[in-house]
Amino acid sequence: MKQDAVWISKVEAGSFALKPNLPLSGLTFAIKDNIDLAGLPTTAACPTYAYSPEKNATVVERLINAGAIPAGKTNMDQFATGLVGTRSPYGACSCVFDERYISGGSSSGSAVAVASRQVDFALGTDTAGSGRVPAAFNNLVGMKPTRGLLSTSGVVPACRSLDCVTILARTCGEAAKVFEIAQGFDLSDPYSRIANPGQGAAPWAASPFRFGVPADHQLEFFGDDEAAALYRKAVADLQSLGGRKIEIDYGLFRAAADLLYSGPWLAERLAAIGPFLENHAADMNPVVRDIIAGARRFSAVDAFLAEYKLRELRRATEPEWRRIDVLVLPTAGTIYTHEAVSADPVRLNTNLGYYTNFVNLLDLAAVAVPAGFRPNGVPFGISIVGPAFTDRGLLALAGRYMREPAAGTAPGCIAVAVLGAHLTGQPLNGQLTERGARLLKTCRTAPGYRFYALEGAIPKPGLIREEGFAGPGVEVEIWAVPEDRFGSFVAAVPPPLGIGNAVLDTGETVKCFICEPYAIANAREITEFGGWRKYLESRR
Repeated sequence: MKQDAVWISKVEAGSFALKPNLPLSGLTFAIKDNIDLAGLPTTAACPTYAYSPEKNATVVERLINAGAIPAGKTNMDQFATGLVGTRSPYGACSCVFDERYISGGSSSGSAVAVASRQVDFALGTDTAGSGRVPAAFNNLVGMKPTRGLLSTSGVVPACRSLDCVTILARTCGEAAKVFEIAQGFDLSDPYSRIANPGQGAAPWAASPFRFGVPADHQLEFFGDDEAAALYRKAVADLQSLGGRKIEIDYGLFRAAADLLYSGPWLAERLAAIGPFLENHAADMNPVVRDIIAGARRFSAVDAFLAEYKLRELRRATEPEWRRIDVLVLPTAGTIYTHEAVSADPVRLNTNLGYYTNFVNLLDLAAVAVPAGFRPNGVPFGISIVGPAFTDRGLLALAGRYMREPAAGTAPGCIAVAVLGAHLTGQPLNGQLTERGARLLKTCRTAPGYRFYALEGAIPKPGLIREEGFAGPGVEVEIWAVPEDRFGSFVAAVPPPLGIGNAVLDTGETVKCFICEPYAIANAREITEFGGWRKYLESRR
């Protein structure tokens, strides 16, 4: 499909040499034109605002150093103000599947460049949904990371305290690969941060999981029954993967979302370009100009009151997060034609943020993924939302949903093989569950292990590896334990047991209970699969 409005400027052929043997060697990428690339102007889709950066944005520099090749700067809603992709003097991008429909914004050109296969991946930004909505409208993965994990140094601010650089890709695996290169602490960015051990623990990423959905009366599809049907199908698909659906009070999240454009966070946009607005108002898109200029009505008192309200809402959502691992929402309730947006630009843009505006305010991470097509061929997408720093877990779960090859790991966790009293339903299993651990699978160790029952008030399992022994392996359960809670779990292990390494029948090496050899002198050996439970029955 013809796409004339994707690029604002392009890199000259040969400007970047191929760097072999690097993680991203040969991959091409597009850069939203509010992110600096040395050698090309940064316009933020406003020609009068344009400047020539002397160096790359930090995130761009990291990608280039990893072998990725920038192709150019992409179109966007001016000053990243919009979810429609039509607020630009460089033209309006369209959905790659039907040019009558909008591409979504503000990262419009970046999404279309990837969806039309002009580049391998792209960078966008996302303050209120600007990376996720165009991903949904173009059948892409849109990763909106935790605030601060990707540096915003060298990015024209929209709402500086909320802005995120986002990744647009065709698969979760591609997005994850780029994320690992692009992320990292940046001293030049005062909002940059890194996770503490365990903050990103996602034991649910490779196990049964609990996902929250709004109550039916809180869902809004703006008359788009086909989108509603696709959302219901996505929910059913997640249930088939082992997900347990839990209704949550979405009203709390909506209340937070309302603060973004009806509250004083709008004044951050004025703080970003205030002098330019004063001197060049006539050079701005009228809709963007009026939105940003409207921030003049807010006072410092308004800002503090809104911050207090947001803190209250964050606290109010905490019980919901104790009930669920992730939140699963439509990325956008519907999609609009260019004609419809032209006739009602503000209200329809607001509708598109119904499921996205709260995420950065509540310090959450999100991954938008494709979720099917309407009968007319236009795509629909869902977003999987999680607590801050669960980015890798969200990508892993999203990959499961998209049936991509699974890594089988739980990010931020340590895989532990347990047996005996720590098995599901056994007396010490609570030492795992109270630490948020999740069961990944039941399997066997590799051959060569002997299993003994050590007598006591609570019998202990003794595992010994014996050179030359050709036994069939021992039944174990593999649990994902959050790494920040692993130390307290180990501290509770009594002698003669300890924690060491064990090899599974798959060839994997995991942490496991081991036993000091002296303790098995008078212990009973258990040889059959499932034999621990039979042993316990024999003691009754």
